[in-house]
Amino acid sequence: MSEILLHYTRAGHIENIHRGDVVAVNCEGEIIKAIGNSYLPMFWRSAAKPFQALPFVKNGGLEKYNISEEELAILVSSHSGESNHVALVKGILEKLGLNEDDLECGVMRPLNGKAYKELIKSGEPLTQIHNQCSGKHAQIMALAIMLGVEVKGYSQPQHEAEKLIFKHVAMASKMPEDKLEIGIDGCGVPVFYLPLYNMSLAYARLSTPSKGNWSDYEVAATKIRDAMSHYPQVISGTGRIDCAISEVSKGRIIGKMGSDAVYCIAVKEGNLGVTFKIEDGDFAAVTPMVIAILKYLDLLTKDEAIELDKQFPPILKNHRGDVIGTIEAVF
Repeated sequence: MSEILLHYTRAGHIENIHRGDVVAVNCEGEIIKAIGNSYLPMFWRSAAKPFQALPFVKNGGLEKYNISEEELAILVSSHSGESNHVALVKGILEKLGLNEDDLECGVMRPLNGKAYKELIKSGEPLTQIHNQCSGKHAQIMALAIMLGVEVKGYSQPQHEAEKLIFKHVAMASKMPEDKLEIGIDGCGVPVFYLPLYNMSLAYARLSTPSKGNWSDYEVAATKIRDAMSHYPQVISGTGRIDCAISEVSKGRIIGKMGSDAVYCIAVKEGNLGVTFKIEDGDFAAVTPMVIAILKYLDLLTKDEAIELDKQFPPILKNHRGDVIGTIEAVF
């Protein structure tokens, strides 16, 4: 059963409660810490993106299309639609001989408010490239081309590219294929339903590929991990917690958001993967929870913790900017 993780207070009284489940796992599959149900089945959402890119990277996609490490980061991103993000996706589509009309992710406003305002002021149209998942979709289209199959329809579960991705997600998370369920994600591609434990195990293996028993996939896993570590602003966006924890820790801690408050963490060369799910799906609870769980697991130095609290103070303010409450971890 989910446990209480966060209290939101006002005038010293608890006003809101967020419950959830957390599990930290090493490459050997040992549970290091757990709160609530370690085996809670849940949709992985966008936190699965590093593993959806495995077949593309393993089969030489980076070399075939001259994809840089920064471009690899956008392929596994949930980007904010900032100008550099849009430019990266456009550049990849050009290398593939495709354009934004070939994407099947749907139109979505940039997650970054400033980028959205700049787009409106410029008079440029809102397109599918601004969708936070456009990088992932570009990667799947590239995989389809490599497989020699039609690109159109690449988002459907029966497409050959999606079938191959399914097998690799199962392999990375050590889930039997007949136990790995799918739904349809917000951007239209299959989304994977599996226990939080297996999500954490996949991230533990990603954190330290040399200990992850990846076999022929160790090089691919390392490339994906390093791209995420080196380009945190690309895999997320300016001012977001994914970006902040990696920048503050100098790439040691890698975070990946998933919609509806699923979140995964890898500790680079730390043999550790962490996953949590906020029960009510409130994304506002994710940032304080990330900082709280990193402190709980003693993964931050004193200076790193101070810097994150400075950037994301655990307080509530009203519209005038007055402090009127707190956000408190209670685990």
